[in-house]
Amino acid sequence: MAFIDIGFGNMVSSTRLVCVAGAESAPIRRLVQDARDRGALVDCSSGKKSKAVLVTDSGHIVLSALAPEEISAMLSEAEGGKK
Repeated sequence: MAFIDIGFGNMVSSTRLVCVAGAESAPIRRLVQDARDRGALVDCSSGKKSKAVLVTDSGHIVLSALAPEEISAMLSEAEGGKK
């Protein structure tokens, strides 16, 4: 199991990720609000503006202050080191 750093010392399992998306679109904002209402939102942005939204296979939504491109690069590194 590989973990990726999503900023401020927070980590998430790369095997549990379904999607990494930008936080600006209206559908993603609705997804975040729905997760907040369900109690399934994990805010790992440390008070900064959320730039990426990570969706897990358990239905949890994780907010990160890192850009989706940065998280994607770390995810690619984690998968490359696993092979």
